[in-house]
Amino acid sequence: MLRIDVPGYREFALEHLVLDVNGTIAFDGRPLDCVAEALSGLDGVLAPIIVTADTHGTADTLGQALGVRLHVISSGDETEQKAVFVRELGADSVVAVGNGANDVAMLAAAALGICVIGAEGACAAAVAAADIVVTDPVNALGLLSNPQRLVATLRR
Repeated sequence: MLRIDVPGYREFALEHLVLDVNGTIAFDGRPLDCVAEALSGLDGVLAPIIVTADTHGTADTLGQALGVRLHVISSGDETEQKAVFVRELGADSVVAVGNGANDVAMLAAAALGICVIGAEGACAAAVAAADIVVTDPVNALGLLSNPQRLVATLRR
């Protein structure tokens, strides 16, 4: 569990890390460099879970390569399925990382939403729904492995 007290904002007790795939931790279905290493820095702190509709058909391979749990959703209404998944985990214990239109409800539902503006860009609504915006997934995961960065960004 990751406990963070952000002065003037809120206290977090995070257990789950829900990760979108394409545009967030992968490009064209392949994991971005250094994601596996950055995830390993969170071992024993957060339980990472990839949530995807498996657009490129690489989810199983990606989950195995990164050593994380995989949650495949159906094509169609991915936005609501991702938000429901976050709520089922217990939204107050979830940090969600995404970039697309189908991540907006997930980012808003999670206790902490992080939007990644990477090579695919990011949906403006996802940027608005997030608590923090970063330029790559390694920076997103770095915020979690060095929580004082979160405090510095979110404190009021």
